Amino acid sequence: MRVVFQSFALSTALAAPAYADGFNQVREKSEFVSLISGKSLTRFGIRLQVSPAGVIEGSAFGTDVTGKWEWQSGLFCRDLAFGKKDLGLNCQMVKQNGNSLRFISDAGEGDSADFRLK
Repeated sequence: MRVVFQSFALSTALAAPAYADGFNQVREKSEFVSLISGKSLTRFGIRLQVSPAGVIEGSAFGTDVTGKWEWQSGLFCRDLAFGKKDLGLNCQMVKQNGNSLRFISDAGEGDSADFRLK
């Protein structure tokens, strides 16, 4: 399950450059907060609430997901737990395309996961 959570909560594909896929980098905390406020991040089997106050709550495949986040130097830095397993801190680049957010682990150098805003 570790591979599943390397990106924000899940990761399966590598990100492509923004000009090729329509995703644009979210650089400011205020922009990120405006995107997530009042919405859930969803992906097959996953539903997460990422609050403007820095709290992450939800579930993935029937297991609780909890954590905290903060914005550091243009990156979404989350400290996450999947059930009783501590997934640790990871700072991620965030990109947006319409109602989709892409989280790219390891400051934009790692795996990515796309979530729908609902």
